[in-house]
Amino acid sequence: MAKVASPPILFPLDVPHTSNRRASQPPRGLAGKATLRMATLRSLKIKASTCRRAVRELRSYEEEVEKEAAKTAAMKERGADPYDLKQQENVLAESRMMVPDCNKRLEPTLADLKATLAELKESGENGAEIGDAESAITEVETLFKQTEDQL
Repeated sequence: MAKVASPPILFPLDVPHTSNRRASQPPRGLAGKATLRMATLRSLKIKASTCRRAVRELRSYEEEVEKEAAKTAAMKERGADPYDLKQQENVLAESRMMVPDCNKRLEPTLADLKATLAELKESGENGAEIGDAESAITEVETLFKQTEDQL
């Protein structure tokens, strides 16, 4: 008597997939200019937000420097413990180091935003994202001009 092989048992995870495409990917028919345009406008929006965040961070550090400088001066006036004074001066020095660091990070972010904006303007794009990016550029350039005037 010959043995008959039984069919393999398939579990739900063993079912072969019919597609390699993810559900989050757009249908192939939409992969043209519209998707590219959305990605570019989206990247412009992200870059503008990055610039604005860097400006907020820079202003925050500048305020922190002012606050810590006032605190250090007050500690010197009242004759605080030398160890505490030294620690406070270290805090102030660290805060002061962060301002140039933020400026250094802001410059390439601004250049990247300007390049993306110029690329979009060349292609004739219009939209709220472009106005938002232009206002972010103006804000950063105004901040740089104020910093130059203080020096």
